[in-house]
Amino acid sequence: MLLELAIADAYGAGFEYADEMIVSNDLSRYVQHPRFRLIPGRYTDDTQMSIAIAEVIVTQAAWTPEVLAESFVRGFKRDPREGYARNFYHFLVQIQNGAEFLQKIRPDSDKSGAAMRAGPIGIYPTPEKVIEAATIQAAITHNTPDGIDAAVAAALMSHYFIYRLGAKSKLAEFLETYVSGQWSKPWRGEVKSKGWMSVRAAITAVMRNDSTSKLLQDCIAFTGDVDTVAAIALAAGSCSEEITQDIPQHLVTNLENGAYGRDYLIQLDLQLMNLVISGQI
Repeated sequence: MLLELAIADAYGAGFEYADEMIVSNDLSRYVQHPRFRLIPGRYTDDTQMSIAIAEVIVTQAAWTPEVLAESFVRGFKRDPREGYARNFYHFLVQIQNGAEFLQKIRPDSDKSGAAMRAGPIGIYPTPEKVIEAATIQAAITHNTPDGIDAAVAAALMSHYFIYRLGAKSKLAEFLETYVSGQWSKPWRGEVKSKGWMSVRAAITAVMRNDSTSKLLQDCIAFTGDVDTVAAIALAAGSCSEEITQDIPQHLVTNLENGAYGRDYLIQLDLQLMNLVISGQI
């Protein structure tokens, strides 16, 4: 899950709000964004915050705003990187710990930040537990109806596939039984910054593609906030038995592999799935 999420994030980062780059959407390489200072093959905030969520899960720490905020800050401080929204980046630079994060954050966003990091939450064993956990983490930064609903839907997407709850064609129907939103309505056109937009586009792409390579290309083809769409879609799609796992090997090999890069993501993925297999979650 996390490896595929990171590849999607890093690949999508070269295309985010850069319609002129769409001609390069052939999976042949990570591309350089025409305006942002992002090194091709490096992931962004979508992956870093998903790692922070996953680390809390695998350590089985208390699922509280204090613990989660501390994990967000720790993840950034040990590995500062581009890709965050400008104001949130400066916020993370200035604060020192989770307590200060909670004291100073304005949790009124309805954008995609809470949804982009929600994929790992899908490993919890019931939809009710997933909804509870996704709501708590979303409310830290996105304590709005749309912000929370988007995060819950993104978490339930991976849950649906991890626990084999139904056919891929029934994904949107499943989501609509648990969280309000027009998840069955196919997304068309550019994806803007609202969280529900990225999630609906991701659902559309997952339901109409049968391989991770085609899924990744389809997410990018929407244009707009495509790294987030791709991260949400690949986190879920990587868990589906109906989706062939065929991400090109060069995208795996050329994903960054520093302290928290490819090998770390693979190990964290194993720890997450072992919790499911062993029934410890």
